[in-house]
Amino acid sequence: MSLYHIRVEDINNKVIDFEQYKGKVLLIVNTATKCFFTPQYEGLQALYSKFHERGFEVLDFPCNQFAKQAPGSIDEINEFCVEKFETSFPRLQKVNVNGADESILYTYLKRHEKGFFNQKIKWNFTKFLVDQNGRVIKRYSPSVKPNKIARDIEKLLQ
Repeated sequence: MSLYHIRVEDINNKVIDFEQYKGKVLLIVNTATKCFFTPQYEGLQALYSKFHERGFEVLDFPCNQFAKQAPGSIDEINEFCVEKFETSFPRLQKVNVNGADESILYTYLKRHEKGFFNQKIKWNFTKFLVDQNGRVIKRYSPSVKPNKIARDIEKLLQ
């Protein structure tokens, strides 16, 4: 299976086919609004603003699996992110990133990342960098700030 066979839902419950991201560099992030790392939304928006016109997307998947740090509805989460951090990148429906009911997207990401083979997501704001061909290039721990990823994104966009 390819990344481009996966479907997810956006905040309006519209089915999004990953095929639409073919040819783009992606940063896929499981997020939370009440987490120590929540201020990383600012850095994610900075990356999006800097690279979006060159074929880069940040895909935000809120996740309430870790200490219930993404409470509320998807509409409440979206409103918080837009008002507090002025985010404009796509936010999708809440997902589980581990366990029996984890999103197929996260099953795929964990299986295809070199060096981590199917290792569980440990916390919010784990980031996956995906190239224009749908290959998982790198996984970043929650403590890696978005600005530290800019160089890797730049290399893929060249």
